[in-house]
Amino acid sequence: MGRRIDYHQDPAAPAANSVRPSAAAFVRRADAVLLICRSDNGNWSMPGGAHDPGESLTHTAVRETLEETGVNIHVTGVVGIFTDPTHVIHYTSNDEVRQEFTVVYRAEPIGGHPTTSEESTRVEWVPIEQIPSLTMDGSQRKRIEWALDESQPYIDPETR
Repeated sequence: MGRRIDYHQDPAAPAANSVRPSAAAFVRRADAVLLICRSDNGNWSMPGGAHDPGESLTHTAVRETLEETGVNIHVTGVVGIFTDPTHVIHYTSNDEVRQEFTVVYRAEPIGGHPTTSEESTRVEWVPIEQIPSLTMDGSQRKRIEWALDESQPYIDPETR
């Protein structure tokens, strides 16, 4: 497995050579959020991944969450649309450099138990007050903070 390297507003970042829609799930249970520790970079994040042909993007969020965490979810809304062109992700396994394009959904757990996968070394219901102490990419932190603090969906500013 290759590594995943996130670059945000970094002049040394490689140029994007692809854009691929992805979905993530903000799953909250009482005062905790379902998070994974990624196996490809050691950072904490919401579960999520790339959109596959033949499925809706909403289904992508449900599928990726189940695959990465063992928890089945029901989507209840949208946190926001994150397409910042200054955030790119370098996948070293195939040298793909993907521009961020993620729709983050709100969801509730409906079954299953936190279980690790090839993509996650840890899966936990993290108490909200502990999230600031976790190691995570700035884009993940921004998404989680928006999901916790804002009632309106996030929409990227109109920039080039």
